[in-house]
Amino acid sequence: MANYFSILLVILTVATGLIWLLDSLLWAPARKQKSVQGTEAASSATGQQAELPWLVDTSQQIFPVIAFVLVLRSFLYEPFQIPSGSMMPTLLVGDFILVEKFAYGLKDPVLRSKFIETGEPERGDVVVFKYPEDTNVDYIKRVIGLPGDTIVYQNKQIFIKPYCESGTDCPEMKPVPLEFQERGEFVQDMVPLLRYTEQLGDVTHDILRNPGRSIPASNFYTQPGTRSNEWIVPQGEYFVMGDNRENSRDSRFWGFVPDENLVGKAVAIWISFEFERSADSFLPGWVPTGVRFNRVGGIE
Repeated sequence: MANYFSILLVILTVATGLIWLLDSLLWAPARKQKSVQGTEAASSATGQQAELPWLVDTSQQIFPVIAFVLVLRSFLYEPFQIPSGSMMPTLLVGDFILVEKFAYGLKDPVLRSKFIETGEPERGDVVVFKYPEDTNVDYIKRVIGLPGDTIVYQNKQIFIKPYCESGTDCPEMKPVPLEFQERGEFVQDMVPLLRYTEQLGDVTHDILRNPGRSIPASNFYTQPGTRSNEWIVPQGEYFVMGDNRENSRDSRFWGFVPDENLVGKAVAIWISFEFERSADSFLPGWVPTGVRFNRVGGIE
């Protein structure tokens, strides 16, 4: 849906800009010549502004606005809404976030081909990407594995062996450091969730575990040549996971995110709405019940 909107913006920008250009080069001189040939009274009564066709006038009014929006959301920042709890506690349902589009390269808004390199994802980044199994759908997860890394997920614990090009004196497989914080702030399926602080590279963030649920490794995506709970990240691709570990469909289940699928880096929450209400509320579910101003700010 987001890509369709980008295509629509491009079409409107090109169409209104072309109409404005054609008017400046062809139609406006013709109108001016016609006005000069008329009587002075007729010229003063009608004037060029009065003779300006509706289509040209509308194009001149909306072209700068549409062009600005196109540049803003295609190359700078694009707003997204968090639809699910897979990134709790970092992101909640009702959070509206800004995604930095230029973080990992500039792409054209139609074909999404990269024409300028500006950077690469780092371990711990929260990224928005086109879901590999349906590129019409946008997903948001956290980068766990970089190209060449070996990832193991065992007993709800992430183990990472970073890519080592030399083949000698390489770092060993190590668990990602965790520190228990609390239990019960978040509840799912009537089970109080455990909250931990996780250290991914230079990024410190919180995750949630469901002590009442365990995902069998047989449900995971099996990469040829590896165990069912082990993955070697291919070059040009990334391994991503949700922070709500037992309630996230991520790379463990469908594989890796190609670089060309990346949309950008989630950098800030610009507004957050609360939707919780009592069962007997007469308000529709999409109507907010409050604003969570304390959530506005940068994303860890």
